[in-house]
Formats: sequence, structure tokens, C-alpha cells
Amino acid sequence: MKSNKGHTSFYIITGGPGVGKTTLLDELHSRGMTVVPEIARELIKEQQDIDGPALPWRDKKLYMELMFHRSVESFETTIQSSKGSTPIFFDRGFLDAICYAALEGIPIDQEMKTLCEILRYNPNVFILPPWREIYRTDEQRKQDWNEAVFTYNKMIETYRSYQYDLVEVPKMLVQERGDFIMGFIKNNPM
Repeated sequence: MKSNKGHTSFYIITGGPGVGKTTLLDELHSRGMTVVPEIARELIKEQQDIDGPALPWRDKKLYMELMFHRSVESFETTIQSSKGSTPIFFDRGFLDAICYAALEGIPIDQEMKTLCEILRYNPNVFILPPWREIYRTDEQRKQDWNEAVFTYNKMIETYRSYQYDLVEVPKMLVQERGDFIMGFIKNNPM
């Protein structure tokens, strides 16, 4: 069930952890593009600062629910503030929370499923593949390499299950990745 609430200028950039999404989004931002930051990383930092429970290593369900609802809020806020058809890039989308739930065996309620069907990003989703040479863990990213690869594969499954087309961004210099994305958008207008 796809609705008319699709926003063809809203592009997701996703992938497993540590594949260069943030670096790529910084590159797009330096070109004057609007970028919506990643909700998951913000949420983890916030919860760490207050010693809160909504962390993936404490309360996975609460973490997933907050990540999903904040991602939907971010989507809706961006609708209100966006003008025209200039591309807007999201560092992950609310479907990433659905993917996380699938990874962790957390049930998704009907409201979440319905929102995923009604609120639509551009049908082309940019996905960055696992890249061992640049993969690093940190205070918010604790998954090991195997988890990162598994997450990537689950992302593919999740986005396809909601009828998105995945566009794999090649492993190359960040400027070339930016050129690839902007070229794809130019050559595939909606």
C-alpha cells in the first residue's frame, strides 16, 4: 500500500555501521545540500549523557521505539520545512529502526507498519556496502565486522520488503561517491 504521502526529493543514505555514511553526508552538505542527521547516533549520545535506559545494550525495545518515532518526527518536520524539489538527504530513515527490530527479534506493531507504508521517501535508496578497510568501532558503534555485514544484508531485505529500490554506492573516494549520488539523481528525475 503506497500512498500519496511520498516525498520524491527525500533521499535515504543507509547501510550497515561504519561504511562512510556520515562522511558522505558531510560531503553532500559541503555542496550545499540539506542533510538530516542520523537519529540513532543522537539517541545513543543522549542516553549515554543521562545514563538512560534506551540504549541498544540496555533496553533494545525502548531504543528501537524511540529511534523509530524520532525518525518519523524528523521526516514530518522536514516536510514542514522543505521547499521545492531540491534533494534532501537523510542519514538513515525510519525503516532502519524496523531493520534493527528484525535483527533483534523485536515485534513491530501495526502502527509502525502502517507509517512505513504511508510515509514514503524517494523510491531509490542509496545503500553503502560493508567496507572493511574503513570500518571502525567507537563509543556509539559497538558492532563487530560480522554484525556490520549481517546488518547490511538485513537492510537490503528490509528496504526491499517495503518496495524501495536500492542503489549501491561504490567504494571510492568520498568526492566520487558524492558525484555518483548527484549524477544518479540528475539522470533519474522523479
